[in-house]
Amino acid sequence: MDTLSYKTISVNKETAQKEWVTVDATGQKLGRLCSEVAKLLRGKYKPSFTPHVDCGDNVIILNADKIELTGNKWNDRVYLRYTGYPGGQREQTPAELMKKGSDRLFRKVVKGMLPKNKLGDALLNNLYVYDGTEHPHQAQQPKSIDINSLK
Repeated sequence: MDTLSYKTISVNKETAQKEWVTVDATGQKLGRLCSEVAKLLRGKYKPSFTPHVDCGDNVIILNADKIELTGNKWNDRVYLRYTGYPGGQREQTPAELMKKGSDRLFRKVVKGMLPKNKLGDALLNNLYVYDGTEHPHQAQQPKSIDINSLK
């Protein structure tokens, strides 16, 4: 029996097969969509997933302004941040983040679902969020996927 056939292949930066993917956020729930996007960014759907390597896809979220939150979460949910100074704790609601730009809300939510280290920071740079259906990444020939069909 050949024991070399049982070797686990670990993906590195050069051998990772990264793709470009577009996701439509129209009518989707914010948390459910972002958890699937975080898995795509991480590369967990790939058979060659390696935990310590950026082997995930580049994700483009379209129609980000048409995302939904149930109940009164637009105004009741609070995201906290700290300026670093005494008494510097600031709070923002999803509605306030959306006014400043929908990419801020998506980055805040997806960042909480990624690893809290250098890899997580690098993975967040693979996320692109746009309000309409137009995006400047046509040259990369992104594939459009249905986020609800992922398991």
